[in-house]
Amino acid sequence: QVQLVESGGGLVQAGGSLRLSCAASGRTFSGYAMGWFRQAPAKEREFVAAIGWSARTREYADSVKGRFTISRDNAKNMVYLQMNSLKPEDTAVYYCAARTGPGTSFRSYEYAYWGQGTQVTVSS
Repeated sequence: QVQLVESGGGLVQAGGSLRLSCAASGRTFSGYAMGWFRQAPAKEREFVAAIGWSARTREYADSVKGRFTISRDNAKNMVYLQMNSLKPEDTAVYYCAARTGPGTSFRSYEYAYWGQGTQVTVSS
């Protein structure tokens, strides 16, 4: 069992930056690949980024490549999402998720554990 708690969301102007954090507790954090997903109003949840347990593998949605960076600190049981050059279309609730195994995945159903989400709002 892994518990995940996101933080760092908020209101930012277009072009600005935010850094989301996800604190994990429970079983050995380093044994899990981690992902960030987001869900905008009236839209389905979509993949944003993922990182393997060793951080050697990272995967990004095309819509965020070059603007967002996912990272993790296994010693602190933390995963981060640095978001730069934010756009109004990035507005959504952002969720941290964990999946058993070393590899990344863009498929939400492969993630067994989810946080409660943090709201990111980008104004134009």
